Amino acid sequence: MLSIWAAAEPTVWHGLSAAYLGITVVYGHRTVRWVDAKFARRFGEAAAPPRPKLCGRAAVADAWKSWFRFLLAYAISVGLIFGLVVLAGTLDDSAPLLVWLNPLTKVHIYSLTWPMVTTNWPKGCCRRP
Repeated sequence: MLSIWAAAEPTVWHGLSAAYLGITVVYGHRTVRWVDAKFARRFGEAAAPPRPKLCGRAAVADAWKSWFRFLLAYAISVGLIFGLVVLAGTLDDSAPLLVWLNPLTKVHIYSLTWPMVTTNWPKGCCRRP
């Protein structure tokens, strides 16, 4: 009889599911709220929500909030991947899980570009009439 822990070997798909779960935990509620507003506007005759006018300090704060949100999603995903590595037992068995650390880290580092740009040039993102 097989135990629960010996049911499957870790694969790349387990790493993908850990990344997906981390991103869903952080962004799921915001995404559902956004889709609900779009649906209500399209099919429910609701008024369009006002667009935020992000310029200057507001744009910088929004860019950094967005990046820290992604940092939280990254931390949850990496924590889940390392949790799966511990469950797998050895690094040799869990090598397919660790494949996801490279793209997750790259995307997180690349996403730092926008907050840095808006911090250095806060008025550059404003549209002037």
